[in-house]
Amino acid sequence: MSKQVIEFNGEPVGVVVPDQDRLKFLAVKYHVWALDAQRFESVEEAQAAIRSLFAGPPKRAAAHQGMAA
Repeated sequence: MSKQVIEFNGEPVGVVVPDQDRLKFLAVKYHVWALDAQRFESVEEAQAAIRSLFAGPPKRAAAHQGMAA
């Protein structure tokens, strides 16, 4: 593999290129910049990281739901 474009929802967001024994992600869109230069074992692992990035942080339940102020 020389390089592979990675898309999210049909939009190219980066490429992976071989780097030693892994794949290095190079971001081409600002909204995936947090993953720039990270190394992955596979294209699928890079895609999963992108999906996770777009999912955002886990939502927490309100600690005091239903309590009167």
